[in-house]
Amino acid sequence: MEPILETNGLRVEYRVQNGQGPKVAVRDLNLAVYPGEVFGFLGPNGAGKTTTMNVLLGFVIATGGSARLFGVDVREPIARQRIGYLPELTYYYKFLTVEELLRFYARVFGLSRDEADRRIDGLLKLVELEHARKRPIKTYSKGMQQRVGLAQALINNPDLLILDEPTSGLDPLGRMKVREIIQRLKREGKTVFFSSHELGEVETVCDRVAIINEGELKVVGRVSELVESHQANLEQIFLSMIGYKPEPVV
Repeated sequence: MEPILETNGLRVEYRVQNGQGPKVAVRDLNLAVYPGEVFGFLGPNGAGKTTTMNVLLGFVIATGGSARLFGVDVREPIARQRIGYLPELTYYYKFLTVEELLRFYARVFGLSRDEADRRIDGLLKLVELEHARKRPIKTYSKGMQQRVGLAQALINNPDLLILDEPTSGLDPLGRMKVREIIQRLKREGKTVFFSSHELGEVETVCDRVAIINEGELKVVGRVSELVESHQANLEQIFLSMIGYKPEPVV
């Protein structure tokens, strides 16, 4: 099976102001994500997760190596036509209703009126916002606004969904609802690639995970296999891979 998302020797360097040479944000990263997978991309703040996603989305040009979506170089616009994206921080015009927002994005993607109506109705049901479709987004809770973002990312019926911290700042109920949506998308055959700090949700929904630290891939594999091979839970594996050593209890 060919990967739907692939990086080979991906490297991203940034210039720094103090003249000490470039900062390496992503260091020779090799990843492969296959159709139908839910893939968790883990690492501490500053590990290079968002930078990697920005390369995949065409927002950042890699210094070296390659990145491909659906077998096409990410620098080609056609590579991004089949993806949906939810950034960590979303911002929408709060005076719009979710229905108005989704209709705007449907027009961006060139959907007909009838097709837009069908997709909007289906997405509002998926993200459980049918009851609030006529209310301004400014009246929504944080969890509801995050589900608006998921609906927006799905309006073009993408084959690959890229989510940057989709449950960031949500309460337990909000996180649970996002998890449920990801699981439904998996049942529909979608591929989901997402970063998260919530290791419990990662264990629940992910087929495989990768852990990076300081731009470097530390481990990749199925959660169950990693737990068995390291004789530790995912949190302990994560802390070990990023070099965290707890202070001894006195």
